[in-house]
Amino acid sequence: MYKYLKGGKVIDKISNILIENDRIKGISQEDITLPANTEIIDCRDMIIIPGVIDIHTHFRQPGSEYKADMLSESRASVAGGITTVFDMPNNNPPIIDIEKLNNKAIIAKDNMICNYGFYFGLTNNNIDDAINLPKNDVCGLKLFLGSSTGNMLVDNEKAIDRLFQLSPFIITAHCEDEKMIEENKKRFKDKKILPYNIHSLIRDDKECFKSSSFAISLAKKYNTNFHLAHVSTAKEIALLSNEQIENKNITSEVSPNHLWFCDEDYKEKGNLIKCNPSIKTSQDRKLLRKALKENFIDIIATDHAPHLLEEKQKEYFSCPSGIVSIQHSLLMMLQIMKEEKWDLSLIVEKMCQNPAKRFHIKDRGFIKEGYFADLVVINPNKKTTVNKENILYKCSWSPIEGQTFDNAIFMTIINGEKVYEKGIINDKIKGKKVDFF
Repeated sequence: MYKYLKGGKVIDKISNILIENDRIKGISQEDITLPANTEIIDCRDMIIIPGVIDIHTHFRQPGSEYKADMLSESRASVAGGITTVFDMPNNNPPIIDIEKLNNKAIIAKDNMICNYGFYFGLTNNNIDDAINLPKNDVCGLKLFLGSSTGNMLVDNEKAIDRLFQLSPFIITAHCEDEKMIEENKKRFKDKKILPYNIHSLIRDDKECFKSSSFAISLAKKYNTNFHLAHVSTAKEIALLSNEQIENKNITSEVSPNHLWFCDEDYKEKGNLIKCNPSIKTSQDRKLLRKALKENFIDIIATDHAPHLLEEKQKEYFSCPSGIVSIQHSLLMMLQIMKEEKWDLSLIVEKMCQNPAKRFHIKDRGFIKEGYFADLVVINPNKKTTVNKENILYKCSWSPIEGQTFDNAIFMTIINGEKVYEKGIINDKIKGKKVDFF
């Protein structure tokens, strides 16, 4: 019933945290008088942050369980300190009506170890159904302005205009210009030898900027609640504001992969880092990091997208796009933080607090009395090396195999329960569907 996290560093202060059932009962820099039978967890020399909220995942269930499922990917999530995920609708079949949405929720109830919410997928023909969904059923609506895995492209401009005018939900958009991509493909289709960085040449910064500009202009026209997914170019930053997130109706996210890799990494990694939108130049990466620090980019989200290794080893035009990353996203960001000399508060803001604020998640994302006890305990004195033996994705590979991080996830607590501790996962614990306000 009671757990006591003793002596951990919460942002910049040594604090003690008392958990009662699934909520935070008390927080103090002094010792707290404990109820009988309280479990004491020694957190000295550890760092405690709120559970990470990843608002952009593809767990592949239903429909593609051969490469990933809710149980396998939520296991990987909790091992990486992620306590809540928002899963995308490009399943098989796609989540484009209320029946399929409800069926997905039933599967999640029995399989998700972490907390969860779901996006509803948009088509040219279901806009009215989408805007009339019950408010608490979905975290937002997903709009594909460029084709990606699942091919849910929406290209009817009248339908798009109506959506932006009437949506009561946040519209999260994948912004790429399909016509420009197809034109770029034609330049390479008949070449016997492809450039190592072909993906960033076909899905280039110009087509990303054109699509993002179109969507943001509509959001400004109708004052729509709009969220730009996986910003990948320096050009797009000019479309964004660095106001506080509470004052924005247009927000954005960046993935750890776009902050970690650049197009030079295609020489070694090849299709392993093929994702949509593509990973761009080192200059784009540099300016994306700067935009994150300066508040033009609001949220870090993985776009975790598993594929089998044999699928990723196909020739370029037959290889699917998507990178696995959720197990290591927090460790990646802590490593970038060290490299850039950022404060830990920036990581907490972009991975925990801002997702909760932007999507109006009830009682999560912060370490506060009365909030759900979703917490991550980080050991800054232990390193983590990524290898085949400790990768938990169902597809069993990662583009960062061999990478050693300067931190380790010691414990993940979700709804007051220890779901992950020193490499052991308690998958009997199930997460909850999050509530919104």
